[in-house]
Amino acid sequence: MLTRELAIVAYENGQAIPDRLFRKQHARYLDLAAQMLDVYRMGTHRMRRSLHQDIHAIFAQELDCPPQRIDAFCKLLDDASEYKGVPSNQAAKLRIEVFRQAAKLHPLVEVADRWFENQEQLAKSTIATELGESWSSIEQRLFGDLIEFHRLEKFNDFASPAALISRYNVSQTQVALFDAQKMTVVATEDFKSILRYAKLARLMHTIHREKTGVYRFDFDGPSSLLHSTHRYGVAMARFLPGLLSCRGWRLWALLKPAHWQGHITLALSPNSGLSSPVAMGEEFDSNVEAAFAEKWGAEPRDGWTLEHETEIIHSGQKVFVPDFVFRHSDGRQVLMEVIGFWTPEYLQQKLETLAAFREHSILLVVAESSKQHFEAHAQPIVFYKTVIKVNNVLRALNERVSP
Repeated sequence: MLTRELAIVAYENGQAIPDRLFRKQHARYLDLAAQMLDVYRMGTHRMRRSLHQDIHAIFAQELDCPPQRIDAFCKLLDDASEYKGVPSNQAAKLRIEVFRQAAKLHPLVEVADRWFENQEQLAKSTIATELGESWSSIEQRLFGDLIEFHRLEKFNDFASPAALISRYNVSQTQVALFDAQKMTVVATEDFKSILRYAKLARLMHTIHREKTGVYRFDFDGPSSLLHSTHRYGVAMARFLPGLLSCRGWRLWALLKPAHWQGHITLALSPNSGLSSPVAMGEEFDSNVEAAFAEKWGAEPRDGWTLEHETEIIHSGQKVFVPDFVFRHSDGRQVLMEVIGFWTPEYLQQKLETLAAFREHSILLVVAESSKQHFEAHAQPIVFYKTVIKVNNVLRALNERVSP
């Protein structure tokens, strides 16, 4: 993720407009991105400072390119890189010894004359002999503890020049969210994924059901009360790449830039043209669930229609997104949760969640390998061996009383 110093964002008509590189308007950047990737691909063992100098040289003819944009590309390339430095105690010890030896020869000059006889190159050779190694070896380690002198060990490449530009666009949008005090996401799909990414970003949230299959997630926290900290805005920025990998959402963020009077809004959706660096998750959590949904089909059975993860039940920060929702033509609704492979920790967490929402109509579908852990459970249960049988589920649904 970029730092605030690398942010490029404009504010127009109350809207935040982060810097973006567009395919047509900035077509030349594909070639520039290819050149940047080549620098890092061929840059093994080179110093970070030297790599950055080459990146800046690539943009020498781009007079309309702001310096922050070039530095932002350097940061993104560094984030995809693994560097190695010299331990600070070793570098400091070497510097002290080199400077001690050099002090005897002060002053040093490039070309010796009758007043100044100590030539720089000869002095380096003398110091190297005293230390028992070549000057090139000494030079590589002399300031190796400083970040700009770290050397590239491995570059975890981008898939393409376009992927680097896409990461830049997302990263500039993330930086704009550093000033966010509140963020709202309205979603019609991928609820479980959205909540998972919010949890990973450590965002506090409240959930409101706007209508069937539509939920509003309000994310706010300390920065909405304590204007001196932007830590929560950083958490919102961390949440963005995961959200971009989801479907069916709209985002509004309320920003309060330090140098701006009043508030600014930032609006995004899957149609904003930003591509997530996070791979889209599988639609179903397991092959068992996918096979069951396929067997059930899109048409109703005995009045029951199957929907996948279209309902959220919640109490404060405790949230449960069931795997399936059955809706009957007479208005009944039953939630279905599939419990297959488990670890003791997963099972304990699942039992606690089910206990917290016991007042809801939940049908459990449990693998027989876990049967002994659920036999005393109050909720109706359908057990399965390798596949979930549609008739068994349908029978359990028809036996239920309207909640």
